[in-house]
Amino acid sequence: MAGLGRKTFSPGDVLTSSDVQGYLMDQAVMVFSGTATRDSAIPSPSAGMVAYSTATQLQVYNGTAWVAASTGYGVATGGTSLTPWSISTKNYNGLQFTADATLTVTKAGLFDVLMFAGAGGGGNGQTFYPSAGGGGGAGGKVVATVYLAATTYAVTVGAGGAGGTTTGFCGLPGLPTGITNIVGAIGGGGGAAANTGTVRGDNALKFGGCGAGGAEGNVSGGSAALSQGFAGGTATGTAVSIAGAGGGGVAAVGQPNVTTTAGAGGTGFDVSTFIGGSTVTKGTGGNGGSGSGAGAPGAANSANGGVGGGLGDFDGGAGGSGYFVIRFEV
Repeated sequence: MAGLGRKTFSPGDVLTSSDVQGYLMDQAVMVFSGTATRDSAIPSPSAGMVAYSTATQLQVYNGTAWVAASTGYGVATGGTSLTPWSISTKNYNGLQFTADATLTVTKAGLFDVLMFAGAGGGGNGQTFYPSAGGGGGAGGKVVATVYLAATTYAVTVGAGGAGGTTTGFCGLPGLPTGITNIVGAIGGGGGAAANTGTVRGDNALKFGGCGAGGAEGNVSGGSAALSQGFAGGTATGTAVSIAGAGGGGVAAVGQPNVTTTAGAGGTGFDVSTFIGGSTVTKGTGGNGGSGSGAGAPGAANSANGGVGGGLGDFDGGAGGSGYFVIRFEV
């Protein structure tokens, strides 16, 4: 349990077992022979607990990991340096990555990370009926504060999935984004293809961080994974001349189509809340296909889902590639 803070005991007060645990044990500097002994004794630590061992010296649990008690933010190099910025009186330096590269931590400490995986491509349209493809799901989003030791790390930025390019073909899912030994963001699901009904938002589309939009009447969109985004929209209507539903975004589900009007992709996330500056939205789901035009690709390096292919045999748009940014207080 978490520590209870401080309590002033008066003469005659009863000292209960919960008092001993909350005011003493959970707030004491606990001494262990090593980290394995500590982890066995405290399998579910609470933020603020302090422990000492000969292997690690004094450490505090920050809610995610045991870190040195004196640890503040670290320092790192790599990628593209961002112009220093301030948010709520805190000053930051940061690095962004739009392709695979190396991150070098020159001073161990805490770092805030924001990452988007590659987005899914849009589904292919269909000439035979005709009908349109579903929008691709945005790449999953992860925001976390992590402790990084002073060493080098591989940063992987996931590519977006290709759009469906053959009648009846779904868009491909995006690829994950992450950093060595840290949980990454999962690629967005590929948009469902317009089809006679045998190929829909199948299981292959449901592993993405954000779900793919459905296509061709009464086809459900793919579900999201690991709370990194939202599900795709469901296509409704007859199997003739209908639009596709939108892919899921990191902030909202994809929208259903309304007969020949495409469903919009789910909304994304304004990264300026993390890196300052002007509004820049990433993680938006791809719109469903509509009309007689081809699906447009997602914007590069934005992790936005690919647009579904339009009515007729039109290709789905490619999903946008991922994005990784790391910041530290100065």
